[in-house]
Amino acid sequence: MSELIAAIATPPGPGGVGILRLSGPGAAQAAAHIFQPLGKTPLSEAPDRQLLYGRVFDQAGEVLDTGLAFVSRAPHSYTGEETAEIQCHGSPVVLSLVLDALCAAGARLARPGEFTQRAFLNGKLDLTQAEAVIDLIDAETPAAARQAAGQLNGALSRQIDSIYSALTDLMAHFCAVLDYPDEDIDPFQAEQMGQILARQEAALQALLATSRRGTLLHQGITCVLIGRPNAGKSSLLNALVGYERAIVTNIPGTTRDTVETKVTLGGYLFRLVDTAGLRDSDDPIEQLGVARSRQALAEADLVLAVCDGTQLLTEEDHDLLREALAQADTILLANKRDLPDFALPQPAANDAPNTLTVVPLSAKTGDGLDTLETTLAQRAETLLPQAAQSAAGELLTNQRQTQAAQRALDGVTRARDALDLGMTPDALLTDVEAALEALGELTGRTVREDITARIFSRFCVGK
Repeated sequence: MSELIAAIATPPGPGGVGILRLSGPGAAQAAAHIFQPLGKTPLSEAPDRQLLYGRVFDQAGEVLDTGLAFVSRAPHSYTGEETAEIQCHGSPVVLSLVLDALCAAGARLARPGEFTQRAFLNGKLDLTQAEAVIDLIDAETPAAARQAAGQLNGALSRQIDSIYSALTDLMAHFCAVLDYPDEDIDPFQAEQMGQILARQEAALQALLATSRRGTLLHQGITCVLIGRPNAGKSSLLNALVGYERAIVTNIPGTTRDTVETKVTLGGYLFRLVDTAGLRDSDDPIEQLGVARSRQALAEADLVLAVCDGTQLLTEEDHDLLREALAQADTILLANKRDLPDFALPQPAANDAPNTLTVVPLSAKTGDGLDTLETTLAQRAETLLPQAAQSAAGELLTNQRQTQAAQRALDGVTRARDALDLGMTPDALLTDVEAALEALGELTGRTVREDITARIFSRFCVGK
């Protein structure tokens, strides 16, 4: 039997409301030990999820606060265990004293993530849903929150379960034919098996196609600022984030390392990376900064090439533009629009002028930043999921999910290719099982148990 655990569920610091939660055997009794309803019904006897108003006591039995409490009994709770929740005012001192009282009543402090871990172990959530909990907590944009909420509600799990179920049927049918030869079970035909594998291969390919968009939605679009020294990259980063994140001087080469920060623009999350000015230098420290800048450029999803609009584009500027365009979608930002000698730059023909967007602006005054924000939002729309492409929650959002889905696709592809080469269906079981194992890892399923259960439920063998 699991232990009774307790934790403060609201963020650190003072607030209007503070919440404490318990899960495990005796949760209702422990909560009732420090909470006394003002009505006649004790908390331990109250109906599930019925809020009661009453007094909250400390370990010595002194009244600390007034608040609300309720219980949820197994299995109809978040963790699948008996749970209780106490809501009082959000004083850190009060919450700490209440937590001490709960521990004195038999609970222990919960480890980080232990409530969600118990929900997974008790079958209330699968692994993708458990991962969505932290994604929802950490969501920095409305789109990220909707994606996490959809995944928590099972949108991704249903997609995976559809593929998993089809492959489990395939394995169960083969195992039933091989293990129960006395049963009257028709064996799979190669054509029938090929059709099943082709459908699941296409479904896995479509699922994997969401991976990059899901990662960008979760982690933000990596937007790298490049340009010659003193073009205004650091000033632009500060203007976009709204505070002095990077040091700005009129001395060339002030930025010696990459500077990263996140900002939401046009409803999309961007990870801005300010880089050292890309130029040849004899300074070994500046050389290291330039090397890191080029590494950041190689990892960019979007590039902001910043130039000084009071100067003509140099050959170095043209080289930077060509390098940026070869790496990622690029926007040319002509800075210092506020100065009288500003002129819109003219990219060379080999700088792809027909596709290169030029945005004039002033990082100093903010003139043109609204146009840049609109342009960035438009570029983000081509990278991130739209309603017509993927419903909320149907995207792979982390490396673990992507790698497991890729292994499943590899297994299905190997099986289909072998079938096309004329191998007998029973020779493909290893590859199909490998695909199932990867999908089982994705959601936390036990493949062998599921295959056995499907054999008996579908074919009623041995009866």
